[in-house]
Amino acid sequence: MLVLEHGVKLRCHALLVIMKLKKPKISSVIFVLVIVLFLIPQTRLPIQVFISSLVSKVVSPSVIEKEEQQHLTDYNWTLQSINGNSFDFNSAKGKVVVVNFWATWCPPCIAEMPSLEALYQHYRSNENVVFLFVSNEDIQVINDFKQRKGLSFEVYQAMTEYPEEFNVTTIPRTFIVGVDGSIIVDKTGAANWSSDAVIKLIDNELKVF
Repeated sequence: MLVLEHGVKLRCHALLVIMKLKKPKISSVIFVLVIVLFLIPQTRLPIQVFISSLVSKVVSPSVIEKEEQQHLTDYNWTLQSINGNSFDFNSAKGKVVVVNFWATWCPPCIAEMPSLEALYQHYRSNENVVFLFVSNEDIQVINDFKQRKGLSFEVYQAMTEYPEEFNVTTIPRTFIVGVDGSIIVDKTGAANWSSDAVIKLIDNELKVF
């Protein structure tokens, strides 16, 4: 009787082992599911935006070391807002300037937009802080995107070549230019632009006024 019970227990144990071997790990299932969703056009963008959003929440742009900062030598850059208003970059000389190059199809761009909107709202009444959100897309596409996302800032299109110090090859690319024309922040990829660190940085620049 004891032998029989021992044999049953052994068989049950072996069955459990086999079931465990056959049962896929949850992490493996999730990995496969994510890969499948990435292959579906309708779900690819939302997933990429979600991942970029997670990254942007923990990434705060860092200040470039003083000795490594580039200095804008040319402010001759003309832009036009999607509402038809012309903007001469020379008028931003001596002010703090936040320049963001972006597009509506770019997942990291979409992911960081809420923090950029929050930063814009924080300084929108300060005439010594200039925001330039630059995109070369169709005006209707930009307007539709702004309406869907609840964005209030103005978007511009470049009418002439931007200053060579910006050297934009990928987006999103965001610069913060100090009052003396020094590029104090140069960040590629999504980041948290409404962080205390960024606000403190801009506030320190504004102390000269």
